[in-house]
Amino acid sequence: MNFQNAKIKILDLDLKWCVYLNHLSQSQRVALFFKTISRLGDGPFWYAMLLSVWIKQGLAYGLQILYLLVAGSVGTVIYKFLKHQTTRPRPYQVHQVIILGDRPLDHFSFPSGHTLHAVMVTITLGYIQPFLLTLMLPFTILIGLSRMVLGLHYPSDVVVGAMIGASVASGIILFAPSLNIIL
Repeated sequence: MNFQNAKIKILDLDLKWCVYLNHLSQSQRVALFFKTISRLGDGPFWYAMLLSVWIKQGLAYGLQILYLLVAGSVGTVIYKFLKHQTTRPRPYQVHQVIILGDRPLDHFSFPSGHTLHAVMVTITLGYIQPFLLTLMLPFTILIGLSRMVLGLHYPSDVVVGAMIGASVASGIILFAPSLNIIL
């Protein structure tokens, strides 16, 4: 199989999973659930997690939270750069069978910024305060699913967003000196 055929197969599989997951949004309950998850993923859930670390640990964790904010900024720069370089349209813009379940925050699809930030924050805050993982891991998975169920992203957008988020989080954990003295 040559590269072009492999690419076509991957794109075909990407679309099939996107259509399958988006089909779940035909249930109003499912659509409302994932729309709520997506909206919480815009920031409120993550701010609550940051606040819980701050309340539990006090000012001693201020520098770690600053590293997390820097990581968030790095993640934002990466995904905005990629979105404007690839200019991949969102699934609902290209395929009439895809139902838009929520408003997009920007125009392009690749990669998923929600998933990128969810994975990055989960790994970084989970490293700082492992007790938060019981809340953050399921929520992060739901964030990724919500982006596809709502017709905003293809599965490949979500997977690449997660990989970038994990890479940024790993870099912060490895290179931020005060994070390494926590455990």
